Amino acid sequence: MLSVAEAEKIILQNVFLPASEEVELTSSLGRVLAEDLVADRDFPPFDRVTMDGIAICHAEWDEGRRQFAIEGIQAAGAPRMTLEDLANCLEVMTGAMLPDGADTVVRYEDLRIENGIAAVLCETVFPRQNIHFQGIDRQAGALIVQKGQKIGPAEIAVAATVGKTKLRVARLPRTAIVSTGDELVDVGQIPLPHQIRSSNVFALRALLECEFKMESQIFHFPDDRGGIARGLEKILREFEIVVLSGAVSEGKFDFVPQVLNALGVEKCFHKVSQRPGKPFWFGRITGRAVIFALPGNPVSAFLCACRYLLPFLRKSMGESLRHPEMAALNEAVSFKPALTYFLPVRLTWSNDGLMRAQPSPGHGSGDLANLSDADGFLELPVERDVFRAGEAFPVHRYRF
Repeated sequence: MLSVAEAEKIILQNVFLPASEEVELTSSLGRVLAEDLVADRDFPPFDRVTMDGIAICHAEWDEGRRQFAIEGIQAAGAPRMTLEDLANCLEVMTGAMLPDGADTVVRYEDLRIENGIAAVLCETVFPRQNIHFQGIDRQAGALIVQKGQKIGPAEIAVAATVGKTKLRVARLPRTAIVSTGDELVDVGQIPLPHQIRSSNVFALRALLECEFKMESQIFHFPDDRGGIARGLEKILREFEIVVLSGAVSEGKFDFVPQVLNALGVEKCFHKVSQRPGKPFWFGRITGRAVIFALPGNPVSAFLCACRYLLPFLRKSMGESLRHPEMAALNEAVSFKPALTYFLPVRLTWSNDGLMRAQPSPGHGSGDLANLSDADGFLELPVERDVFRAGEAFPVHRYRF
């Protein structure tokens, strides 16, 4: 069996680096940028007033002036006005251009205005106060968001303000999610005593949709080698990423590894030294498709997708790989088998901001319900069998 690190290395060596495509700004949320976002002009583009009040020439304040006649009002969105007499002032609104001739803004809270005269009530007025100066945030041509970033609300705001009605993003791969097994029935059916409703494919599709806004097509094949072979032969021609769930272990009906081999898929590895998810199979058809064949137990399939499939897709689409988050155990844990242990945990934060992990082990890799009780998997290394309270380990979150 491969170690977790060896399996990860092999998987990340097989990224597919897709082409890019243009999408509407309003449809770009959750996608990965394939272009840099650059300032099309200075940020802010003018000396911007940051408080409602009056704009004055500070030299007049230094000369002892405390009352200023109001010449007019500079509104936000209006062309820049000029302070005609430096002994006077202009009322200014937040977001307005700073009038020519003025260099300081005094807020209304520090004024008394009567009969067109603004009297300054505070004892100290600093030069250039309450002004957001042109170009102080970014200058025209400066890089604001680098390609490879996941597009979130902040990136949407930047794209909008630099006038990008469309964005170039990494193209989403054509993805198939496949379940196998005679025991599985449709979600809308009432299972017989020996059956269960299909859930893995929906969990995996939802994981990809949450992470990448990726649309995946779902398939199901019964435990029939010929039927699996015919179905996968067609899928491997049409899809770039194929994620299977089930029939990858050593049972008499675990046909997937045999079928993939017969279809010319190159096996990169089968079995990883971990719990859950040991029977994990990974392979490729060079230049055409990458195949993740995950175990059928729901926690195993979900863990393998979180730990391996998501990083693979992030790197494939040019997203900067994240450093693993760390969480400290709330209580000691013991795990004797010589395997990397992915422990389901509930996450909280202590008063000092440290992420804390409360073990929620559930009842094994078939305990689907326990996934909703946990927030992620704490990765406990194979070299140890006792993990002390307060020790921090990598955590793979699926709930944020």
